[in-house]
Amino acid sequence: MLEVGTKAPPLEAPLDDGSTFRLAGLAGEKNVVLYFYPKDFTAGCTKQACDFRDGHDSIRALDAVIVGISRDSPESHRAFKQRYGLDFPLASDIDGSMHDLYEVDRLWGIVPRRITYVIDKQGIIRAAFRHDVAIGRHLPDTIAALQSIRATSRT
Repeated sequence: MLEVGTKAPPLEAPLDDGSTFRLAGLAGEKNVVLYFYPKDFTAGCTKQACDFRDGHDSIRALDAVIVGISRDSPESHRAFKQRYGLDFPLASDIDGSMHDLYEVDRLWGIVPRRITYVIDKQGIIRAAFRHDVAIGRHLPDTIAALQSIRATSRT
């Protein structure tokens, strides 16, 4: 997992809608929540995605965008989004290069870990957490990190 306080690596990823997400394109404009998850349509990943969907208004209110990233195809992402009413983009990392860049290793050497990064408008990683089992902690930890960013940017 990448260290808090370091610059987030440049990231370009194909999204479910056919466009390309570029982390650099949000520099100076939005905080970014990048969450890496193992697989569309699995129980834990569905819970995590729906938690982020349900908390999306709170995240937007903290001047942030959410992008989910897995090794699934854009087609799988489109179906996953449609089935669960997800209102944020999902990026495909079929070759695993983004997982490598963001040091998302594999649990037991098999399943990609569940890691969330909160990146501020300057591109600095302000929070990073891995909750492989305590899936419900991703959303509250994300909101707390974004609130901390807001508090420190006002001082």
